[in-house]
Amino acid sequence: MSINEPYPGTQAVMRALALLKSFTDEKPELNLVELAQAVDLNKTTTFRLLTALESEGLITRTSESDAYRLGPEAIALGGRAIRANSLPKASRPELEALAQRTKETVTIEMLSGEQSLTLDEISGSYVVGVARYIGTRWPLHATSTGKVLLAHLPPARLDSVLTAPLTAYTPHTITEMTALRQELAQVREQGYAIGNEELEIGFVAVGAPVRDHNGSVVAAIGVGGSSARLSQTVVFEMIDLVMAAAQRISEQLGYRE
Repeated sequence: MSINEPYPGTQAVMRALALLKSFTDEKPELNLVELAQAVDLNKTTTFRLLTALESEGLITRTSESDAYRLGPEAIALGGRAIRANSLPKASRPELEALAQRTKETVTIEMLSGEQSLTLDEISGSYVVGVARYIGTRWPLHATSTGKVLLAHLPPARLDSVLTAPLTAYTPHTITEMTALRQELAQVREQGYAIGNEELEIGFVAVGAPVRDHNGSVVAAIGVGGSSARLSQTVVFEMIDLVMAAAQRISEQLGYRE
């Protein structure tokens, strides 16, 4: 729904939320003109909304560039949302054990809109590639965890997610829809996904699904590292470790086969 066609009486709220959602990892700071363009509003209305958000601490204005960024209250809300989610608490011991065993970075991610969202991360002995910070979003089709989440979506939801063109991040990214759907079918059948330099050259990862008490896939855990270390043999060994850890986390959430 457009921010100009809200539920009755909620237009200002939806516009304010649209402003907050305009900030991304790639663009953490935006000026008034950029924000007005992002939400398709005039500068006067945008400034009025920003002033209200700033007064509540949800947005902060930088003194150096007079740009805006998310404020301390937005950070606090995000932290409370993560702490209220049972997944990080239930998965943390397994993530720590997996990171210690593999010496690679381990994450747990969930679906958020049309991306995956990192809920928790345990750094391994080696750090390589893109830093995966808690709260970071990732493309679904180019990561092992993302492909796990896609593979277990209901058909109608999968169709709605896969309407946009698939961005190529490396020469290895799957950008053809038929090829992606074929891989997702394989992921469902085998119970894991591999990301082989599809998001970043030199980075390989393995992902597996986490299920709740109903058997629904609610998250995915992944282990990733340098392709120089993770040979095919090592990756196959990691598959068993990741799947076993995901199974134990699922059992913590009440899942029973």
